[in-house]
Amino acid sequence: MNSKVAGAIGLETHAVALVWADAAPQEATRFKQGRWGCVVALFAAVAAKGRVGAFDRQTYGCWGGGVGLGLGNCYRDFPGGIEGLCRFLADGNKLSEEGRRIGTEMDAWSGRRVTDDFLEGERYLKSADVAKRFLGVIPMRDIPAQYVVVKPLDLADPEQEDIKSVTFFVDPERLSALVVLANYTDPDLENVIVPWAAACQIMGIFAYRELEREHPRALIGLTDLSARLNVRASLGTNVLSVGEGPRVNKSLRR
Repeated sequence: MNSKVAGAIGLETHAVALVWADAAPQEATRFKQGRWGCVVALFAAVAAKGRVGAFDRQTYGCWGGGVGLGLGNCYRDFPGGIEGLCRFLADGNKLSEEGRRIGTEMDAWSGRRVTDDFLEGERYLKSADVAKRFLGVIPMRDIPAQYVVVKPLDLADPEQEDIKSVTFFVDPERLSALVVLANYTDPDLENVIVPWAAACQIMGIFAYRELEREHPRALIGLTDLSARLNVRASLGTNVLSVGEGPRVNKSLRR
């Protein structure tokens, strides 16, 4: 599928299609089972650069990424469970004896930065109680597909593949152009929104939710500060994402 818009705005990377599939392409880049990895970093370094990536319920990289792709409530497997996750999003696990023990064990498979965040907290939310409220409203789901595949849009076939979203990585000028285009024919429908969640969740489960609305909206994302660090090497520091489902403003994907 070619994107006229990508050419018109001089998109510097490939538009990325997210596809539900029952098999992973043989050439797909995958995370190793049991190893941490950033879903958005794979979007950026693989699919946006012209190659194919894939995830399943054993190789989704990180718990938030598994949730973001729609592979069920992977947060149950977070170190320390849901309580550990809520502290992680807030002020950390270092005050808990169990948290300190888990932090010591994490270094072997997650890397120092992830361990530090686990102990000190990402501090994106005021408290663990606020984090629990957040978990109560994000649109988690367990999709009916075995794999989530991400690939350049021009390698996707809408007649043969179940495309769920398309993501453009853009600078502020191109972002502005896409916002104008999304509202070009229906400016009364608030066609673009900026939800707060992990970057991969905006590209996955939040996009899936939009498909269920009578008037699906485009989603601005990559406001996730942690994900921004993870894509810096492949995309630079001046990029946000604009994602839309197959039924949102068809001119975005022609």
